[in-house]
Amino acid sequence: MKRGIFTPFVAVLAAAWVMAGAAPPAAAQETVPVPELIERSAALSGVEIELVGELVGDYGVRSGGTVWAQLNDDSYAADPVASGGALTGANTGVGIRIPSDVAFELDRPGGYRRVGPVVSAVGVWRHHDPERGGESYLDVSSLTVVRLGRALEEEANPVAYVVGMVLLGLAVVLWASRSRRA
Repeated sequence: MKRGIFTPFVAVLAAAWVMAGAAPPAAAQETVPVPELIERSAALSGVEIELVGELVGDYGVRSGGTVWAQLNDDSYAADPVASGGALTGANTGVGIRIPSDVAFELDRPGGYRRVGPVVSAVGVWRHHDPERGGESYLDVSSLTVVRLGRALEEEANPVAYVVGMVLLGLAVVLWASRSRRA
């Protein structure tokens, strides 16, 4: 086998790197959907991962300067039912623990009439952490807002409006007829 100039060059470069004390580049973290994370929770414990999803519910401030939130990555973040999206099953989410200096820069979380901010959260997954009473959560080291939250406007359903008016009219007629008899 022929050895060209490339092999000694790589050896010299590797030796220089080691002598300079440089660490090899870190492996990119794995982006994991929440349902897969739930299935592989124990296997991913202690591993740096990325979760992408909508922050929903409330931000819970706990002692120690951390904020807890629920991150959902189901279809409702992209296409909420209130704005015409289809019912596609249950919400799917996990808890995340965010440093307070990062969390207080966030928009309000999502709820019934609001889509929360969609974020990319990178951190170490903690499966049944004994220091936190057995909670499983993502211990966030960096958070990037992918899409801002927004209010939802539900459109009036004309069929429900007509049915409501007919029922209201019927109630008035029945009340009037009963009042005359008494």
